[in-house]
Amino acid sequence: QLQLVESGGGLVQTGGSLLLSCAASGGTFNYKTMGWFRQAPGKEREFVAAIYWSANSAYYADSVKGRFTISKDNAKNTVYLQMNSLKPEDTAVYYCSCIGYWGQGTQVTVSS
Repeated sequence: QLQLVESGGGLVQTGGSLLLSCAASGGTFNYKTMGWFRQAPGKEREFVAAIYWSANSAYYADSVKGRFTISKDNAKNTVYLQMNSLKPEDTAVYYCSCIGYWGQGTQVTVSS
């Protein structure tokens, strides 16, 4: 069973940066897509970014293009989300997902 563990969330000011990590273990996820989603209070969970494990193709929501970068370290089975120029509207719980599995989430709070 695949396990995903996120880390790196926290409180930052507007314009700041955070690096989220998602460590995967316990399953076969090669040739799959790994993604980041987020859910703000009172809102539905939304797509943020995704990357193919076997390639470097990446996809982003329009709201984060140019500010967020998704990357991976195959040797560490870890996916990263570098978040720059953070805005208060980026405040949410960020989740890592792969083949239907979800991590526990990590809170990101951006103060104005």
